[in-house]
Amino acid sequence: MRFFPLLALLGTALAMPSPKISSVRPNGRRPLSRRQLSTDSANITAAAPSASAPSDNLWKYFSNDEAADLISYLHNQTDLNLTAVADAGAWDNTILVVDVLPPAKADALAYLDNNGTKPERWATVHITFGATEEPYVQEFLVGPLPASDKTGHYPNTAGTQAKDAKIRVYDLDDTYSFFLDTAFNMSDIVSDLLNATITSTDDIDNTFDIWGIDPLWHEQGEDGSDRVINWVGFWRYPDEIDTGNSTFNFDGETLLPQGLYMKFDVTGRDPSGWSLKGILYTDEYYTSIDEFRTAWQKEGFIKVTPTYSGEWIGTDQTGDILPLETESPPVNVQPQGQRFKVDEEQKWVEWMDFSFYITFTRDTGLRLFDIKYKGDRILYELGLQEAIAHYAGNDPVQSGTGYLDTYYGFGPYAFSLVPGFDIPDYAYCIDSKFHAAEISVAHRCGIAVFEADQNYLMQRHSTDEYLSATKNVALTVRSVSTVGNYDYNFDYNFYLDGTIEITVRASGYIQSAYYANNTEYGYKIHKGLSGSMHDHNLNFKADFDILGVNNTMVKHTVEPITVQYKWNPTPRNTMHLVRTDVLSEDEGKQRWSANAQEQVLVVNKDELNANGEERGYKIMPSRGAGMYLTVQNSSNLFNSQSFATDAYYVLKRKDTELRASNAWNRNDPERPLVDFATFFNGESLLQEDLVVFFNLGMHHVPHTGDLPNTVFTTAQSSMMITPHNYLLSDPSRQSTQMIRINYNNDNVSDVVTFGSQEATAEVNLAQTAWDPWTYSGDVATRKFPYDPENPYNDTESIV
Repeated sequence: MRFFPLLALLGTALAMPSPKISSVRPNGRRPLSRRQLSTDSANITAAAPSASAPSDNLWKYFSNDEAADLISYLHNQTDLNLTAVADAGAWDNTILVVDVLPPAKADALAYLDNNGTKPERWATVHITFGATEEPYVQEFLVGPLPASDKTGHYPNTAGTQAKDAKIRVYDLDDTYSFFLDTAFNMSDIVSDLLNATITSTDDIDNTFDIWGIDPLWHEQGEDGSDRVINWVGFWRYPDEIDTGNSTFNFDGETLLPQGLYMKFDVTGRDPSGWSLKGILYTDEYYTSIDEFRTAWQKEGFIKVTPTYSGEWIGTDQTGDILPLETESPPVNVQPQGQRFKVDEEQKWVEWMDFSFYITFTRDTGLRLFDIKYKGDRILYELGLQEAIAHYAGNDPVQSGTGYLDTYYGFGPYAFSLVPGFDIPDYAYCIDSKFHAAEISVAHRCGIAVFEADQNYLMQRHSTDEYLSATKNVALTVRSVSTVGNYDYNFDYNFYLDGTIEITVRASGYIQSAYYANNTEYGYKIHKGLSGSMHDHNLNFKADFDILGVNNTMVKHTVEPITVQYKWNPTPRNTMHLVRTDVLSEDEGKQRWSANAQEQVLVVNKDELNANGEERGYKIMPSRGAGMYLTVQNSSNLFNSQSFATDAYYVLKRKDTELRASNAWNRNDPERPLVDFATFFNGESLLQEDLVVFFNLGMHHVPHTGDLPNTVFTTAQSSMMITPHNYLLSDPSRQSTQMIRINYNNDNVSDVVTFGSQEATAEVNLAQTAWDPWTYSGDVATRKFPYDPENPYNDTESIV
C-alpha cells in the first residue's frame, strides 16, 4: 500500500509527487502531533574524532541556500511558466524535485586522483507540466551552478529513453471525490454489506478509505481509444484501541480490506467524462449500481463478513510477560569512545582501512561514493536504484498492484532513527536532507554510523595446546525508510577482512487481501483476512573500480568431472574449477547458479598478485540467497521492470546510464523515462569500466506471524562484496582485538593480547540512556519564496 493522502497534496513538507493526488483521498489520515524544532543538526552523540576529507564531496546533497538559488533560477525562466507550489493547483506547472547530478566520472576521477579541476555543480530537476490537457513530467539538467548568466536548462535526453525526457501523467487530478460520490449513490448497499451506517459522504469518508491499484491500467475502448482505468477497494479505518491509560489509533488500515471493489474509467481531465465501469463483490461482477442493487435485493444474495479492527492490529506489548524479560537487556557501549572519524561538512567517513563519502537523494535515500580500502578505490558508487513490491491476488486491487517505490521516494520517509532501538545509543548521527516541491526537509539522525561487535568471531582456531580468536567488529551505515506500510532498513557494513555487505530488511504492516476466493494467493490469517502474496525486489548499483577502471567479470565454477589420472588405474569422479570470462553485454543478464557452484568475480586482469592470480572482489548473496521477480512479464509494470527479471547484471558503465530506473516510470510503465533493457547493446566487457546491478529482496507469502507486523528476523536479504586473491592473506590479522591462550594439561601458560586495551572503567549507564521525549521529526524550509529566517516544521503521517 502506497497511498499518502495528506502528503500527496502540492506544497506539503514531505513533498510527495503531485500526480499521486488523483488516486488517493485528499483528506485521509491525520497528521502526527507537531513540535517546533530548531534548524540545527541533532546532537545526539558526544564529541567524536573528526577528520578532513581529502577532497570535496562531489555528490553531496544541496544545501538550503543552493536549493533556493536553483529554484529561484527556474522561476525566472519564462518558458517553464512555473507557479509557486504553495499557490498551485493541478492545472499549474510546478517543481517536483531538485537533486544533485553526479559529475561525469572521468572529471570526478581527474579531480579526486590527479588534482584536476573540480567539476561544475549541476542539478537534475523534475517539473510537472499540469497546464495542458495531456499533463506530463519532464526531466531537466540545470547548470552550471550557482546560477549565473552561464546557467541553462536542458531536457535530459541523453540520460532518458523517452522523447524530450517527458513522461505522461494520467492521474494528476483529484478522483477521490468522484469515488466517494459513487459510493454514496449505493450507500444502502455499502451500509448493509460492510456493517456501517452511511447517511452522507462524510460518513463514508470517516469510516472507509477508498484506494486501489498502482500504477493505473490502460485498456482499449470500444472506439479504439486509450482508456485509463482505476480499480479501487474499500478499506476500513482502524478503531481506537484502549491501551489502559488512554486510547490509541494504530495505522493498520492495510489489514482491513472489505472485499468490495469498484472499477472506474478516469480518462482525461474533465470529470464529466469519468464513469463507473463495474462493481466486484464475492467474485461476482456487476456493470452498474442498478445491476448490483437488483442482485443485492434478491433472496439468497451471498454476503460475507467484513473485516474489523481491534487489539489484534496494535503493536503494543500483549500476552504474558516472559520470565525475567522486564529486566534490562544487554546494551552496547563504546568504552573508550568512537573509533572512526567523520568530516561532518563533507560527509566523509574513515574507519580502519576504509573510507567513503555519503550522500542522500529524495528518490533512493542513502548512497555511498568513492569507497576505498587500503587507499585504493574499490567502488566508485554503491546505492539503491529502485524497489518493487509486486502483488498478486484474486481481486483486481491485489492483482493490479506493482509499486515502484522511488516514485514515493525513500528520502522523504527516512525519519529519525531511535537510539537504543534502531541504533546503539552511541551512534554518530547525520541529518538526511532532500529538496522537493520547493521545500527543503532535514530528518534528524536520518543516517547513523556506528561500530558494533557482530556477536560471532572473525576468526577462531583451537588445538590441544592453544586457542586463537579474533573479534568481529564492523562499521555500519544505516538508514530506515517507511514507504507506505513497509519499513525498510538499509545497512552498509564494513568488515576487517575487507568485505562490504549490503543488507535490506522489511518490517511494518503487510498489505492484505480479503480472504474470499484468495486461497491460491495466500493463507487465511485472520477473520475475513488473507495474506497477500508479493515480491519485494530492490535493485542496487555497484560501480566497481578494482585497481583502476579497467575490470572484467569472471566466473570460477565448481563442476563435476570424471578424470583418468596417470597415477590411478581407473577413472575417478571428482570436481574441478572452470574459469570463464563474461565477454560482452550479450551475456550481461545473469542468475545465481544452482547449488551456488559459481564464484562471481570482478577482477583486474592487468593486476596479478605475487602468485600470478588476478586480483579482484567476489560478489555473492549471503542472507536471502539473491532473488528476482517471479512475474517475468508483469501486466502492471511492463517495460519498467526490466532490471528485476534476473538476479544481477553487468554492463559497461556510461554517464548516460546512471540509474536502472526513474522515479517517474510509475506514471507510464509501458513508456518509461528510463528503460533498463535498452542498456544492453553487445559492447565488450573485457577490461572495461564495469557496473553491476544486483537484486535483493524477498518472496513474501504473509502468514500469521506477520500480524500485527512483519519482523526483520526473516524478511531480510544481503549481498557481500569481498576480496578474492586481492591481498596475500587475511587482512583482519592487523586487528589487535584478538587473543591467543596457550595451555597445557588444562593449565594456562600464557595469554597474548597483542596490545589491545581492555575496557576496565566502570560504565556510566547515563551515557547509554536516551530520552525518548527528545525524538524529533523534520526541519522543513520553504524554498520559494525563500525565507531562510522563517523555517517551519511539518511532520505528516505517512498513511
